[in-house]
Amino acid sequence: MAVLARQLQRLLWSACKKKEREKEGREEEEEEEAGRRAHEGPRSLLTAPRRAQRPHGGAEASGGLRFGASAAQGWRARMEDAHCTWLSLPGLPPGWALFAVLDGHGGARAARFGARHLPGHVLQELGPEPSEPEGVREALRRAFLSADERLRSLWPRVETGGCTAVVLLVSPRFLYLAHCGDSRAVLSRAGAVAFSTEDHRPLRPRERERIHAAGGTIRRRRVEGSLAVSRALGDFAYKEAPGRPPELQLVSAEPEVAALARQAEDEFMLLASDGVWDTVSGAALAGLVASRLRLGLAPELLCAQLLDTCLCKGSLDNMTCILVCFPGAPRPSEEAIRRELALDAALGRRIAELCASAQKPPSLNTVFRTLASEDIPDLPPGGGLDCKATVIAEVYSQICQVSEECGEKGQDGDGKSTPTHLGSALDMEA
Repeated sequence: MAVLARQLQRLLWSACKKKEREKEGREEEEEEEAGRRAHEGPRSLLTAPRRAQRPHGGAEASGGLRFGASAAQGWRARMEDAHCTWLSLPGLPPGWALFAVLDGHGGARAARFGARHLPGHVLQELGPEPSEPEGVREALRRAFLSADERLRSLWPRVETGGCTAVVLLVSPRFLYLAHCGDSRAVLSRAGAVAFSTEDHRPLRPRERERIHAAGGTIRRRRVEGSLAVSRALGDFAYKEAPGRPPELQLVSAEPEVAALARQAEDEFMLLASDGVWDTVSGAALAGLVASRLRLGLAPELLCAQLLDTCLCKGSLDNMTCILVCFPGAPRPSEEAIRRELALDAALGRRIAELCASAQKPPSLNTVFRTLASEDIPDLPPGGGLDCKATVIAEVYSQICQVSEECGEKGQDGDGKSTPTHLGSALDMEA
């Protein structure tokens, strides 16, 4: 396992450096990075990403609801994401559930507060008999604002920071999405993205009007040249415009709330922080999730694989995702499983060929780049070769270990080399 971890580390370091070079080549993104640093202070990346995850999941049998969740610190020096999952809600009938992802900036205080206390504010505003759908939409709006007010009362005046949030509230009849900032959610229905939240950025017309009306400015696409999102919990330095209610401040905690009538074709909802969306589009992620569900992968393990894939694709941020599966989610397919096994076997044989044909064993990065340049059929949609990074690293490690063992056996008692048939040791079963 230690060898495999080191091999993966090399792949991830290569992806990180590639991502940094891409950023350096775009002047506009350089300006945005400068604005972010002005808001957050010195922003450092670790010398190696923290890949450790604790995926977890659960199921609510009566409603056919399943979920999985996972989080990874990645390259960031601190973990500032938080999340919460409630398969049942106290005081409400069966079939109600709540899931939330919160992405902190300038510290984890706001995100952790939201994960612990936002559900309680939602329950308080809903009451025992919620009126659907408009009464629930208004309850979610009030819950965000009241949670933000409570957070302000506890917030140390000298500290900066806040968090974005996306909340999925499930009822037997509706799916409610409430979000502020750039944590995002997508709904897959009948094999396609049926709904996606839209990030709250300062240049969106409604956001720009509110910021200017509150006496603020937008520079480098950021509120006061610093904050990249225009709605968030916390960030109280941007909520001081006199005579204006909380929802009309430069930065508002008021969520945008959507109520979607549930349908039999609903498959799954994916909630994630922006570290996930930085590397993969919503449509691509929906395709990847559907393809993994057809392999029978548990939602929590799927979330962990998704974060590994985004890390390999070059995400430099904290990452958190929650996958909520409805009764209409894709089911395991024997054909999909057969094709995936065939793909893994084909990758194994090709890696063995590359290692056996080279005079000097190629590095894992060389093997990965070679595979990436080739036309490999049946790669996971949306994930591509990056989704198979763990498989590639594992096969490569096994081949290196076999090669070392063959080399040791190839030494006679006097230390002289004797012929060995390395090719047979690298053969991969189809």
